[in-house]
Amino acid sequence: MGGQAVPDISPPALAALEAALLNVAGNVPLHNRFRALFTLKALKNDNAVNIISKGFSDDSALLKHELAYCLGQMKNTSALPVLENVLANEQEDPMVRHEAAEAMGAISSPSSIPLLQKYLSDPERSVRETCEIALAKIDWDNSDEGRKHWEVVKKSEDQTYTSVDPAPPSSRLLSGKPAPEDASTISISTLRTTLLDKNRPLFERYRAMFALRNIGTPAAVNALAAGFSDDSALFKHEIAFVFGQLLSAHSVPSLLAVLQNTNESDMVRHEAAEALGGIATPEVLPHLKEWMQRPDAPRVVRESCQVAIDMWEYENSGEFQYANGLDNGGVMGAVGV
Repeated sequence: MGGQAVPDISPPALAALEAALLNVAGNVPLHNRFRALFTLKALKNDNAVNIISKGFSDDSALLKHELAYCLGQMKNTSALPVLENVLANEQEDPMVRHEAAEAMGAISSPSSIPLLQKYLSDPERSVRETCEIALAKIDWDNSDEGRKHWEVVKKSEDQTYTSVDPAPPSSRLLSGKPAPEDASTISISTLRTTLLDKNRPLFERYRAMFALRNIGTPAAVNALAAGFSDDSALFKHEIAFVFGQLLSAHSVPSLLAVLQNTNESDMVRHEAAEALGGIATPEVLPHLKEWMQRPDAPRVVRESCQVAIDMWEYENSGEFQYANGLDNGGVMGAVGV
């Protein structure tokens, strides 16, 4: 956790990253604040957790949602108190509270179970559903299958997806490398049926979702896209997130349809925008620019398109990595200098 080896960083560089993330100067573009955030995320230490935690006083729900996501990915238990406070703050945007609950599931400490159980009856559906999934993940992580899986992950240096996801792929796809038979029509059809079955627990449906991600063929993308017809915003936003991981151009039409659907939940449209920025094919840029500028677009959608355009430009550049806040011996990339 906090004692893991981390990249070397000088105190002045850390202070500059903090200033960038927290927009101390008042003129740091949102996409550069994101780059500073992801640079801090890579540090994984207590100092980085403390800096990221200060950002929850911001007025951008998108930024706060991303802060919570990064704290979960760092898997540092020192982040739990701030995440618990965010989840318990019923005045906070549900998108931020949901992400705090998901981050608690990612960190997977049994100490989080009572609070997650408390919010299983929250008025906000996305918060309730996230707590349900987070509790199931903590339970799975402590099962025989879960413990064996994480031991394998620790020893493996060849993981296709290094993120800590809300649920593991279905058992056959846990390794991340599908066998030829896993991409068969029958296999994908079976996973699609599980994915779309509202009578099954969300955790089980999520496992099918991440299994389809690991298969990654156009047929698997089509199966995932069918999930956009669900009535759960949380479920649909996770489909869009998975497409952002998969980076398949085959998913672009369905993602554009989500972004352009003004009747769709903001949290789903925001995730679709960021996925499109990561896929970064030429046809998506005009749509991202349009929705970044449209005055009738919700703030979280406009801001997501701003970040997505920065991602698009990065993907189409020669930059080595997106979290480049420490490039060139300083923090120029993070603070927009």
